[in-house]
Amino acid sequence: MAEAKREWRQVLRYVLGVVLVLLALILTSTWPWFRSHYPYLAYFVASVIACYWLGLGPGNLAAALSAVAVFATFAAPGGLLVGATPTPLTAAAVVLLLMLAANGLISSLKTSRDRLAAERERYAQLADSRDLLYRELQHRVSNNIQIISGLLMLQSQAVGDRKAKRALTEASSRIGLIARIQRQLHGHDGERVAFNRFANDLLTDAIAASGAAEVRLEIEGGEEPLHAEQATPVSLVLLECMNNALEHAFSDEGGLVRVSLRRDGPLQVLIVADDGRGLPQDFDVEASGTLGLKIVHTMAGQLGGGFSITAEARGVACRLHFPALEA
Repeated sequence: MAEAKREWRQVLRYVLGVVLVLLALILTSTWPWFRSHYPYLAYFVASVIACYWLGLGPGNLAAALSAVAVFATFAAPGGLLVGATPTPLTAAAVVLLLMLAANGLISSLKTSRDRLAAERERYAQLADSRDLLYRELQHRVSNNIQIISGLLMLQSQAVGDRKAKRALTEASSRIGLIARIQRQLHGHDGERVAFNRFANDLLTDAIAASGAAEVRLEIEGGEEPLHAEQATPVSLVLLECMNNALEHAFSDEGGLVRVSLRRDGPLQVLIVADDGRGLPQDFDVEASGTLGLKIVHTMAGQLGGGFSITAEARGVACRLHFPALEA
């Protein structure tokens, strides 16, 4: 059935090619001015249209029939190209050669266009396959990290020493956090999530987990996703700063945490600022040996940037700067 349809369509294309030549013959024969000034133009247009819309075969058939029509209805010299074709045979040969050359050029251009379209389609399919494999890899990595977190949590329950138990619990929590970051970096459609949307979800969960319902969150900038290699370390720094603010900055009345990500020349600058009670007078960032600050400085070094904590007029501002890369 499909083969019969293809054969019928092929026959129809040749029939349409013949119809175009007949229309050109009617136009040339019934319009004296057109016949005397442009006796070959209608045939040329018919052949080009047939080749472009119907294919090379119908186009060449139209060219051959056009040459026959020119031979049979040859006009006396006096119009465009007619002076160079004083006899019917010469006129027919010139028309045929010109039309075949034009059809060959059109067919070549169409073939190149079709090949380019096929290549684009193939590259698009390859890109879709790559994205699918990448998302599947991200999913598997996230699951494996979550399994490691669960194993550490089980191990902590079997440890009697309080310090060791706490260390294993914290390690399990942080590894689980990395798994959650990996999952939240992509939306349901697999596209990378803009930083402000991702940060809002992550920090809102952190506020809810801490029970600090009075703490408000504002996020500025970050309309674009982070680079894949920077997303996890930046997210870890962001969450460490947020957890530090939730733990040390506010009293029962709560407060405000402002998060901003902006471009500063070749750098991205992440600022997490609170309006809490501020730093203790004897606090020394360089001398502090807390695990959270060690993680933050390690992540900053991994990003090729730097991290600082400064006391503001009210509260504390944590700044992370790192090279700006395209997502």
